[in-house]
Amino acid sequence: MLKQRITTALILLPLVLALILLPPTVYFAAVIALVFVGAAWEWSLLAGCRTAVGRGIVVAGAAALLLAVLLIATPGLLTVLTLMGVAWWIGCCFWLRHFTFAAAPNAENRLLKIGTGVLVIVPTFAAAMALHGSDRGHWWTLLSLMIVWAADTGAYFSGRQFGRRKLAPRISPGKTWAGVYGAVLGGALVAVLGGWMLGVSDAAHLIGLGVLGVLTVAIAVVGDLFESLMKRHAEVKDSGNLFPGHGGLLDRLDSVFAALPIFVAGKMLLGL
Repeated sequence: MLKQRITTALILLPLVLALILLPPTVYFAAVIALVFVGAAWEWSLLAGCRTAVGRGIVVAGAAALLLAVLLIATPGLLTVLTLMGVAWWIGCCFWLRHFTFAAAPNAENRLLKIGTGVLVIVPTFAAAMALHGSDRGHWWTLLSLMIVWAADTGAYFSGRQFGRRKLAPRISPGKTWAGVYGAVLGGALVAVLGGWMLGVSDAAHLIGLGVLGVLTVAIAVVGDLFESLMKRHAEVKDSGNLFPGHGGLLDRLDSVFAALPIFVAGKMLLGL
């Protein structure tokens, strides 16, 4: 399984780097929109939609919203949507404390989870557009993902080495507090180092980036747990099987969906 995961990652990495670093923002956003439409298809299953027609309606709605954001894309709209994402993920912490909330497979809960999918996907799309379109935005976008990747790596090794105390055993039995600490350390270090490499040299901003790295990783963990909770409700192991050894799009993007609005909002607050 580990060999399969590494092989898949090595194939995807150059594609992701090329997508972030080479095209202008409008083309970057167009490709991201297509990826997020695919994520909406997977989310429709987690939301409880079992028919192709129902899932198709969800996907069509997501595509329409993403297209509207792409076509309008004013700085004000992107900022508002990004802040909506921040508010949603902070509020999501309370949902995680109530495992059975909206677990029943009824129409009301399906609608609630479909609406939740909008809050998961659309603000992250807006945040990605805002970040990529900013000054040196290609590199800041790469840094935001590197923070998440460093957090995943830190969580994996520290969790395996020191993991004893479970983080949320009912939602994701494999996650431990030691993994979280490793993730936070890895993410904060990459945030500071990456900021320094991007020309941030004063101590105040570097400290601010370190704090932002911690917050970004903390919310990324929330995103990971929330997708795990939705999978528990839907009684599925993975959101899809697109990537061998990695699951579906949501399994790869759950942390990114949560992390990106926080990172972008924090970067704006720091004036970077």
